[in-house]
Amino acid sequence: MAGNKSLNAAAAAKQDEFYTQITDIEKELRHYRKHFAGKTILCNCDDPFESNFFKYFVLNFNRLGLAKLIATCYAGSPIVYTQMNLFGEPEEVVQAEREKKPYKVEVTQVYDTSGDGGVDMLDVAELFRTGKNALKLLEGDGDFRSPECLALLDEADIVVTNPPFSLFREYVATLMAYNKKFIIIGNKNAITYKEIFPLLQGNLMWLGAKPMGGSLWFQTPDGFSKKSDKVVDGIKLTEVPCCWFTNLDIKKRHEQMILVKRYDPDAYLRYANFDAIEVSATADIPCDYAGLMGVPITFLDKYNPDQFEIVGSSKDLGKPMKDVAEKGTYLAGGPRFYIKQKNGDYLYKRLYDRIVIRNLHPEEAK
Repeated sequence: MAGNKSLNAAAAAKQDEFYTQITDIEKELRHYRKHFAGKTILCNCDDPFESNFFKYFVLNFNRLGLAKLIATCYAGSPIVYTQMNLFGEPEEVVQAEREKKPYKVEVTQVYDTSGDGGVDMLDVAELFRTGKNALKLLEGDGDFRSPECLALLDEADIVVTNPPFSLFREYVATLMAYNKKFIIIGNKNAITYKEIFPLLQGNLMWLGAKPMGGSLWFQTPDGFSKKSDKVVDGIKLTEVPCCWFTNLDIKKRHEQMILVKRYDPDAYLRYANFDAIEVSATADIPCDYAGLMGVPITFLDKYNPDQFEIVGSSKDLGKPMKDVAEKGTYLAGGPRFYIKQKNGDYLYKRLYDRIVIRNLHPEEAK
């Protein structure tokens, strides 16, 4: 058993090593610029000198008006110290490299040290070498849940990173416990987690600017492979169905959804095990319906809390089909909504996850 646990842990660790491309970071974070001025930013799930999150913030430190940038790595990271030798560290850091000890960096100033008229990572390295910014070894393993990393979290205003997918629930719970603002990446499946959906429903977090329709391509470590892998400029990339999660306000969150359909009882089926209508596409939400509607989870891409209320989900509202239909007329499974169908192996068709919503300002029926 112990051997199997070790193998499973190793597999999980490899599954968590997804490194975000700088272009994806730039595309998303341009929507939050107003939030960064005068703030302390924490990137607590990456090796600072390998993380594109760190590179984005340190190279845009002055343009964004940051007060401070903090980044930490953890002891198990396969990329820790893989570029640190470029920066000519003192002997204690070289020793730490040999032992793969985790560290933190704290940046409070960034400027051109070489006089070439611009700021790059060599200027950043020089500011560490001369003590203008701090690089210190961590006492623990660099885990975001460790006491010293929680102390850094307490100090930060906004957390921006790509946390381990396998620890997403716990990571978000930690941010909530410390009442932190954040912009993070998570798997799309996280939307339906029992620990995450109530936060979306309660407007404690929401989706970022990037549409849900596309995936993100991540750089992955050696030994990890998927059918969707591709190689760009010698770098292996893996496609993962991810989206951004945040609790910082952005323009997209207040855009009014234009509704053009009107309710027709013959066009909108009702669920067999919950009193609501099925709306299979967000574009089909009727503008004049005041009752409950079940919509795909992609609705969250268009969700405006001033226009709609999220009432719940099919996972927590759907009645057991055994209470409403004859056994054998439906495909058994977990909590879902069902609709009647004319053709098929079963009389009742089980649907994918649905979010139940209510239009807060329905138009009057004509």
